[in-house]
Amino acid sequence: MTVAERRKPTPQAAAVPRHVAVIMDGNGRWARQRGLPRIKGHERGADSVRAAVRACRDAGVKYLTLYAFSVENWSRPRAEIAALMRLLRKFIRDNENELHENRIRLRLLGRVGDLPADVRGELRRVEQATAAYDAGHLILALSYGGRTEIAEAARRIAQEVRDGKLDPADVDEDAVARRLYLPDVPDPDLMIRTSGEMRLSNFLLWQLSYAELYVTAVLWPDFREPHFKAALEEYGRRQRRFGDVS
Repeated sequence: MTVAERRKPTPQAAAVPRHVAVIMDGNGRWARQRGLPRIKGHERGADSVRAAVRACRDAGVKYLTLYAFSVENWSRPRAEIAALMRLLRKFIRDNENELHENRIRLRLLGRVGDLPADVRGELRRVEQATAAYDAGHLILALSYGGRTEIAEAARRIAQEVRDGKLDPADVDEDAVARRLYLPDVPDPDLMIRTSGEMRLSNFLLWQLSYAELYVTAVLWPDFREPHFKAALEEYGRRQRRFGDVS
């Protein structure tokens, strides 16, 4: 997929993004406001993931990428990380049937090898079991960092140049894009961030270059279909020019 193809607007109605990316922020804050352990916020946030998947299906959004666990998140307390990994494994098991029923393909983005073996095995199993589906794509960014992804692409390019497989003159945007983690996935048209924080947090730094940004004060555990619909409606009012004139 070339850079132009990755940026190409959705062939559906202009108001419907082809690819939506979400920074699911606010789980810990939600729990703290209620005097609950942080994991309770993550558990409630799993319901929001289901809501987002269904909202995408109903609206005709084909790709949904969720920032589930960053490379920086490994610095969190061990107990919280262990609880998150258990929750991730449970989420995949509990929702696998829905993926099959709706022919949604599970895809993984990031350094998946960093995950515990049992969690990684469960994810890979469902990834393989849904590989033939094309009604929708649920992409989980796990042990993911935008700078890490770009650095690894640069490392692959350097290796190919050193091995004589790539001419330095041919290193352009397309060459980099083809060496990202999921080169066949189009760039996000819309990026949603919950909890009101105004930053990208090392998420899809290359791919979000021309995405429309939508930030809501709603915490992720409270984010449901009406909130997702509101984001899509706002997207529909935007004019995307990709550097061109109106």
